[in-house]
Amino acid sequence: MRIGMRLLLGYFLIVAIAAWFVLSIFVQEVKPGVRRATEGTLIDTATLLAEVGRDDLLSGNAQQGKLAQAFSQLHQQPFRANIGGIHKVRNEYHVYMTNAQGRVVFDSAGLAVGKDYSRWNDVWLTLRGEYGARSTLSNPDDPESTVMYVAAPVRDQGKIIGVLSVGKPNVAMAPVIHRSERRILWAGGALLGIALLIGLVVAGWINRSIGTLSRYADSVTTDVPLPLPNPGSSELRKLAQALENMRIRLEGKNDIEHYVHALTHELKSPIAAIRGAAEILTEQPPPQVAARFIDNILVQNARMQSLVEKLLTQARLENRVEIVPVSVSVNTLFTRLADTRAALLAAKNITLICDNTSLSVAGDPDLLEQALGNLLDNAIDFTPPGGVISLIAREAQMQVQLIVTDSGSGIPDYALARVFERFYSLPRDNGLKSSGLGLAFVQEVARLHQGEITLHNREEGGAIATLTLHPHFT
Repeated sequence: MRIGMRLLLGYFLIVAIAAWFVLSIFVQEVKPGVRRATEGTLIDTATLLAEVGRDDLLSGNAQQGKLAQAFSQLHQQPFRANIGGIHKVRNEYHVYMTNAQGRVVFDSAGLAVGKDYSRWNDVWLTLRGEYGARSTLSNPDDPESTVMYVAAPVRDQGKIIGVLSVGKPNVAMAPVIHRSERRILWAGGALLGIALLIGLVVAGWINRSIGTLSRYADSVTTDVPLPLPNPGSSELRKLAQALENMRIRLEGKNDIEHYVHALTHELKSPIAAIRGAAEILTEQPPPQVAARFIDNILVQNARMQSLVEKLLTQARLENRVEIVPVSVSVNTLFTRLADTRAALLAAKNITLICDNTSLSVAGDPDLLEQALGNLLDNAIDFTPPGGVISLIAREAQMQVQLIVTDSGSGIPDYALARVFERFYSLPRDNGLKSSGLGLAFVQEVARLHQGEITLHNREEGGAIATLTLHPHFT
């Protein structure tokens, strides 16, 4: 079976299960939802009628009072209403009022006057200042004949003198419930149909995109590979780019040429300096001249050795897949960095401001110290004498940001996009260039820690480097 069809079946199965789950919940919630809404209406009606019935209760003749007259006229004047396709032709409320002892003094149906309702939940609870409601079968043989009653207290000068209950048969809500259930089921069927149509379109698109990538992958082995396709999706585009990168790596020329070219360029100057010094030494110059050129040879040799060691360190770091994170105190990290660079900072009369923080990050302490050290070294190199550098730590969106800012000249616009490239470097204030591996090392450390490194210019001058890491939770 083709992958597109498998995805379609899986997608449709997921949608069908989700639709069934959601629809079943909706259908199950329709009946209690309608009843809750009805109960809210009954509460409002009972509270209003309780105010009207207070005078009737105080008069001692509630059966001849205003409520009795209103219900008598209501029964004599039937009405018709069309509520969204549901036809209503009669009043379905049943209202009764009791005195403070729970005995019925008014009944809109005229059947319960004089009866003791003090034990019914609606009356019992309301007389005690609580919310009273009940649901009772009007016909014991019919489980669908339940009537919902909601009560409100009748008060006189703050004292409860009776209870007014309003009831409505649950069967009166059945048309609304059935109509809502039907509409939900129709909507569910329409949802499944639309989902199937969308799934067919997506499956066809996926099959076509995968076919394009397959043809491109097959063409890699030919002498004339097809151009890199654009599948139209960021994920598939990444896959296409990964295939392209794999092709380039298999050809074995891009990275090798880059490394060899960069390494040759970096070694050319020290080798030339050593050769020139050696040629002069073969002529047996005076001792003081010979000593100067011997020192030059040692300096250039140390420069080549440093470059090779940095290359090996970078290669080892790029080959690492993961680290074993431990809790690293940011304050301790800042303190060690300040101590190891105190002499260099003093030589340039640069002020280092370290944030005193209790934050901790999860990571490799040696790698983090070396990465932050590279950022601090760059800041020192590009900060003029008398400048200020700061090390700041702050929490942001459940992460910890370690920030190095300087007051130097900033990064030229043309270099912003290339600062993390291997061997790319800018001239320092002393006219020298670095190996160009410091920021590349920082980027690899950020990758191993599943973090991020950014570097940009500050509006007030200088640059700001932000290493974002995960916090350590104890």
